[in-house]
Amino acid sequence: MKIQGKMFLWLSVFILAVAILYGVWSKEPAGTTALFLAFGLSVMVGFYLAYTARRVDAMAQDNTEADVADEAGEVGFFSPHSWQPLFLATGGAFAFLAVAVGWWLLYFSAPLILVGIWGWTFEYYRGENQNQ
Repeated sequence: MKIQGKMFLWLSVFILAVAILYGVWSKEPAGTTALFLAFGLSVMVGFYLAYTARRVDAMAQDNTEADVADEAGEVGFFSPHSWQPLFLATGGAFAFLAVAVGWWLLYFSAPLILVGIWGWTFEYYRGENQNQ
């Protein structure tokens, strides 16, 4: 984590230099503002990572002698199968199609999106995947 914090802080220095140069050279307020906002975001992320790195144990990525297998372990829990993304994708496709075809199509997409969100939220509270 220390390396990521340093990377973001050095990136913020670069973005600040580019923002100043761009602001002086172009005199265009929108791009200059966007670059200064990117600088601020980079500083916030960099300080957060640097602040957090001091309070956690040293990770394998901070050790130059570490192997790839040193960070091996459980990645997380992944659902074996779920039909809910299909409902969400279909509902989202109909919703975006409603912009081009007609807003009446939202009457068909909204129930699909709601069923998909509801089912995805509660899929482990019933059925064969219910947590004991």
